[in-house]
Amino acid sequence: MTRPVGVDLFAGVGGMSLGFEQAGFDVAAAVEIDPIHAAAHAFNFPETTVIARSVQDLTGTEIRRLAVLGDRPVDVVFGGAPCQGFSMIGKRALDDPRNALVRDFVRIVRELDASYFVFENVKGITVGRHRAFLDELIAEFEDAGYVVTLPWKVLNAASFGVPQNRERLILMGAKAGLTLPNYPAAITRAAGSRKSTLPEGPSCKDALGDLPDAEKFDRLRESDAVATSSWGTPSEYASAMRCLTRDSWGYGYVRCWEPHVLTSSARTEHTPISRRRFSETAPGDVEPISRFFRLPTDGVSNTLRAGTDAARGAFTSPRPIHYKFDRCITVREMARLHGFPDWFRFHETKWHGARQIGNAVPPPMARSVASCVMSAIGLSPEMPARSVKLGNTALVGLSMKTAAELFGRSFEPLRRDRKSGATKRKQHEIEAARALSGT
Repeated sequence: MTRPVGVDLFAGVGGMSLGFEQAGFDVAAAVEIDPIHAAAHAFNFPETTVIARSVQDLTGTEIRRLAVLGDRPVDVVFGGAPCQGFSMIGKRALDDPRNALVRDFVRIVRELDASYFVFENVKGITVGRHRAFLDELIAEFEDAGYVVTLPWKVLNAASFGVPQNRERLILMGAKAGLTLPNYPAAITRAAGSRKSTLPEGPSCKDALGDLPDAEKFDRLRESDAVATSSWGTPSEYASAMRCLTRDSWGYGYVRCWEPHVLTSSARTEHTPISRRRFSETAPGDVEPISRFFRLPTDGVSNTLRAGTDAARGAFTSPRPIHYKFDRCITVREMARLHGFPDWFRFHETKWHGARQIGNAVPPPMARSVASCVMSAIGLSPEMPARSVKLGNTALVGLSMKTAAELFGRSFEPLRRDRKSGATKRKQHEIEAARALSGT
């Protein structure tokens, strides 16, 4: 069987790419303007063509050429274009220059002649004055020859086996004449909730309870990874994150990785005063000074956020306080709360790593949506017969300057790289990363 083809726009680190792969798609191309995110995507998806450019500078023809797609049909284009502006009364919101990327999403769907599309965005564009924007977007897809599945829906990751409350608009549709995809039905209720008769999903303890405590390893003061045998007994959810069963991979490619290495776990140094305040905060409450949320043991996380990039002031959104330890959670612990398996790597710095997760669609939710697209196509997914070797680990440790150079991009210094003391990478690292990423 030839697996159906997907293209990821505004790909980030690859939350939607992973979900679609696990549902049985081959992700042929991923477009991501941030070179740090693009490099991490290339590490995790070494057989995907990563295009580190703005969609505004690309055409469907160029994507086909770069991904060596030839005349092969593109089954689905997916992604979450940022939308920031809303015009005054009497003007179309889509005509606001700040929403140009959304129109580019529609344009590329049309230029690739994709059979299906999935558009993801924040819940906020479905309410109040923002609703006009959504109505215009639906009309834009219809003008491009697509039928949108209506009514559109806002999905919560907690409804799809993720230990986090995270609501996102999912808009999807098909070329006129094709079978429309249905929305996936919820499979779990949030841990600790009694609002549904569905099975209870994983809790924060289920997600994090088996992970070694990062503060037991001095090495994690200088590195984000350490080999260890001190893993706890995993819950059913944690077993899936650790890929302990064949079903853990879904219909995705098994990665060659090192299960004994704890990754994305750089320590955060807290002052004794901060630790005391954290210790006095009950699970499920907000620490009053820092406003950090403390994870509930038997409940789910609040929405994990990304913060901003250096161009907008390098604001770092707070990571929650661990339910058991008097510290903020690590990037790996964030990943567990988001549904990323342990083989998946993020940038070695806490700032970039947390930003990559906070910007991502939780893979289990993306997989549920992708499975509905697969059903609409009329195919039954199949497990690949071969495994895939991950990219060069240099890809998840590059500075912004080196990452930009890797993809042949010009570089403007970002303040945060200097403040975080990011290591300057030597030219041989660029060459090694380029060789393994295919750029």
